[in-house]
Amino acid sequence: METLAHMDMNEFNQKFKQGTYVLFFTADWCPDCNFIKPAMPEIEQDFSQAKFITINRDDNIELAADFGIMGIPSFVVIQDGKEVARLVNKKRKTKEEVENFLSQAL
Repeated sequence: METLAHMDMNEFNQKFKQGTYVLFFTADWCPDCNFIKPAMPEIEQDFSQAKFITINRDDNIELAADFGIMGIPSFVVIQDGKEVARLVNKKRKTKEEVENFLSQAL
């Protein structure tokens, strides 16, 4: 899974204008993020039609704000530069919840 370097929304829009992406907003200090992280490689493998991008919310606070990310972990699906689905809240997410979301979103 690629980790996104610090960038603003204009840079983001240029980089991700084509393709299907699952953005995983997270932070190292977040216990709920650390709960789902071990399942992420398997989730990524199960949904290989999308490229998964980890975004450290603290390193990209402006980008997270532009996406309206208030709670983490959060997932946003981007297709050809447009948001098509989101699982955004501050609650702990299970592997099953993330996979159910992605099954509907992708």
